Amino acid sequence: MSERQEAGTATPHRVLVLGAGYAGMAAAVQLAARVGRRDDVRVTLVNAQERFTERLRLHMTATGQRVAQLGIPQLLEGTGARFVRGWVTAVDADARTVRIDDDRVLHYDTLVYGLGGVADPAAVPGVEDHAFTLDSAQDAELLAGRLARLGSGTVVVAGTGLTGVESAAEIAERYPELTVVLLGRGEPGAAMHPNAGAYLRSALARLGVEVCGAVEVVKVLPHAVGLAGGERIAADVVLWTCGTRTSPLAAAAGLTVDERGRVVTDATLRSVSHPDVYAVGDAAAIRQRYGVMHGTCQGGMPTGVHAAVSIVRALRGKRPRPFRFGYYHTPVSLGRHDAVVQFTRPDDSPRRVYLTGRTAARYKETVTASPWPTYGRMKKAPASGAFWPRGGRFTREER
Repeated sequence: MSERQEAGTATPHRVLVLGAGYAGMAAAVQLAARVGRRDDVRVTLVNAQERFTERLRLHMTATGQRVAQLGIPQLLEGTGARFVRGWVTAVDADARTVRIDDDRVLHYDTLVYGLGGVADPAAVPGVEDHAFTLDSAQDAELLAGRLARLGSGTVVVAGTGLTGVESAAEIAERYPELTVVLLGRGEPGAAMHPNAGAYLRSALARLGVEVCGAVEVVKVLPHAVGLAGGERIAADVVLWTCGTRTSPLAAAAGLTVDERGRVVTDATLRSVSHPDVYAVGDAAAIRQRYGVMHGTCQGGMPTGVHAAVSIVRALRGKRPRPFRFGYYHTPVSLGRHDAVVQFTRPDDSPRRVYLTGRTAARYKETVTASPWPTYGRMKKAPASGAFWPRGGRFTREER
């Protein structure tokens, strides 16, 4: 450290974190905790709202259940990190600037890009005009209000992935007077062990959810969804959980992105085209030996922590280490008192072991509730956030 830095007169190294999702929040808290209140490093977290979105609980909010209101500024208290509320409207990777709300410009020396995926309403005609999504607490609250006023009728949940399954189960349990139809190209639970998948489907049946697999929605109408074969299914409410899209800002900034718009990273999570940019969570195309990671909370938070640790290493003149991660479970809630927890190999393929019933529901709730206290622990003991499954031989580089 130079004499000017020791005297506090040097320009601080500016680290800008974009997006306060699970990954971005982990990066900001971990980095701020590790640098403390050093005068030579300034950490700023940018997000469109002050409320932290618990995506793992949005299906609960959508059915009118009360969940905790978690504030981003409160979590950052005591870390020295600064919070800026605003929409990111442009990134200039060459000038190292970020434009907020079109009228503010923030400069950075190192950028952590965590603007993750959202539902893609443009994928199918009519989705944007006639369907609900679960991208934010506000979206979920709008759906909750509509369901509460419905009284009777049919709710179509489009998408048989985990979000669709959890949402359909929650709606059916909370509103037994409604007809809930879950439809999509795949069979719910198809990626699980056959027995675990069979349990999931039987639980949906017990809740009265009508499952229609091997179908494709080609349009959403005011009171129906249209399928590829010409059939229409009447719907008073449509919830769209099929597919996601990423922000176009990364590509517009000149960062190298993949076919889905995710920032392509090297082994250390740095952009392959701009090494002063780290990408985390589902905003990044992170390749492991088993393939490109998919966006989940269990993988997103470790990417944020690793980016923070790498930035600290680089500030100390050390080389960042490669990121390694192996999956270990897929917890799926089926209402408030039932669930399936599929344990997986590091490459996300299913093991024979799984949990069901109330035991699985308690496990799922523990997982859902874990990020917030984890952030709190990281403020006091940053190293506590740096433990996750590295994946063993599934992620080890071949020699």
